[in-house]
Amino acid sequence: MLSNRKLLELIESQRFGVEFQPIVELKSGDVYAYEALSRFKMADGGLVRPDFVYAALHDNPLLLLQVELAQKRIQLDGLSRQQRVFVNLDQDAFYACGTDVEDNPFIELIQDYDQDRVIVELIENSEMSDALMSLSMIEVFNKLGVRTALDDLCNPKSMLSVAVLQLVEWVKLDKCVLEQRLDANFMVFVEKMIDFAKVTGKKVVLEGVEKESDLVFAHQIGVDYVQGFYFKERFISEWA
Repeated sequence: MLSNRKLLELIESQRFGVEFQPIVELKSGDVYAYEALSRFKMADGGLVRPDFVYAALHDNPLLLLQVELAQKRIQLDGLSRQQRVFVNLDQDAFYACGTDVEDNPFIELIQDYDQDRVIVELIENSEMSDALMSLSMIEVFNKLGVRTALDDLCNPKSMLSVAVLQLVEWVKLDKCVLEQRLDANFMVFVEKMIDFAKVTGKKVVLEGVEKESDLVFAHQIGVDYVQGFYFKERFISEWA
């Protein structure tokens, strides 16, 4: 875990970075968009896991807001205006500045960077309050014409909100789908989720594709897009 001293030093030094990972259309093999992944570096040059940083930041909502906003600026600056980008947005950070949508800095930031090229990813975990915040955020973005995606569907630590699933335009299947592909009962659920997405006009992305066999599996289950370390075209922006 990350100590408060190291966390404060990291924030003050602003050693924030972003890795862009391609999201590839399965049929054509073309890059449709990039997901912006947060990266952090310590004073000795070593990378620190993003989940450690965010776990520490959740104890201080204003620091969380500060870091998340800085990360989003880097992520949106890192690509050209012609490239689409998926960005994760923490629910607690989004509401850390209050519930007044008109003054929300994240909304202002996305609108300033051409909202047509931005897809906002939201994560649901095992907390009901997070599902409700996700739903509220999606409703806000839908009204503004900002596209949204539900991340980590099928992750064991996530809950499934039907209301959230209905409102998003994109569904991202967690890499655990690849890990549990031999579990027949589990795959029945995955296949029904893909069927639901197709019937309701949503696009499905399979995450965690690392091998040729993963790509073959993606074709078999009929997803629209794939993402993972199998695709070499990814890059890391300079540190702020």
